[in-house]
Parts: sequence; C-alpha cells; structure tokens
Amino acid sequence: MNPVLILSTASTHDEASRIAEALVTEGLAACVQLSPIESWYRWDDRIEHQPETRLHIKTMAHLADQVGQRIRALHSYAVPEVVILPITGGSADYLGWIAATIRSETG
Repeated sequence: MNPVLILSTASTHDEASRIAEALVTEGLAACVQLSPIESWYRWDDRIEHQPETRLHIKTMAHLADQVGQRIRALHSYAVPEVVILPITGGSADYLGWIAATIRSETG
C-alpha cells in the first residue's frame, strides 16, 4: 500500500470543487479537502498575491500521474500546482480506507 497526498491550488472555490468532484467521481481520489488560503508568488517577473483554494488529495501512488493529468485538464492555470508527497505513516484503518475506496491498479 503506497498512499500519497497531492497538493494543488485553484483560483476559486468553484474551480476547486469541480476538480475535487471529478477526481472522487472518477475513482482517482478517496478524498479531497478544500481550504481557503492566501498565496504569494512570482509570476511573469511580478510578485502576485491572491486568495486561492488549496486541494488536499488523498490517493495511491499508482494513480498520482493520472491525478496530475486530470488536474491539468480541468484547471484554468497555465501551470497548476501538482505536488506529490508520500504518506509514510498514519492510522492503518484510514490508510486502508484510501486504498479500498479508489480504483484498483488494473482499473
């Protein structure tokens, strides 16, 4: 079992909700949590400051590339955030639920 947490952001809560719903509906994620955040970043040689919505996506390592592809396909940003973090520990029951909830490796 190789669970991962994928981090992404969206410019609006509505966009983040559409991405979250697609990932869960398509069996690519067991759970997606949305949180409002403030982002500071450099873009086109300017410092930007924008409200965004953070997506915490729980899935399995074998689906991480597909999740990233779906985020890029559904996203309004030219370069959407897709950061994949291994989950190295946690509640065995919860991690087992993640594995049982999403698509199997064979689909």
